[in-house]
Amino acid sequence: MQIEVGVADEKLESQKRSKEPAAVPMREQALEWMRRGWRPAGTLLAVSLAALLMWHVINGKHGLSVWHQKRAEDRELQREIKDVELENAQLKQSIDRLKSDPDAIEHEAREKLHYAKPGEVIYTLPEPAQTQPAGGK
Repeated sequence: MQIEVGVADEKLESQKRSKEPAAVPMREQALEWMRRGWRPAGTLLAVSLAALLMWHVINGKHGLSVWHQKRAEDRELQREIKDVELENAQLKQSIDRLKSDPDAIEHEAREKLHYAKPGEVIYTLPEPAQTQPAGGK
């Protein structure tokens, strides 16, 4: 019996060796390729999608770079608002002073309108010439 088993094993091995790769049907080759390749392909797809998502989060329409620009713009506008509010408060104080203080009214009339009291002479001096820096154009 041992001889028969050995002969059968040799026949199976010779049949395996005699099979050519082309003898495997195309459908089985495709299925085998799919079995071996689905994980690397899936990994590549997942990594590609993650990279695309990361790019969109950073550079997209509402991404981080746009967010940083908007934050800087917001800070600049808040600073401008504070400056305008301060100027507005100063102008309100000036208006209140002009409404109630005769000395402030007189000061404005003399300074801006060049009014003078009877018997006074006003001398207007020329504005000092602005000098340019030595290395200027």
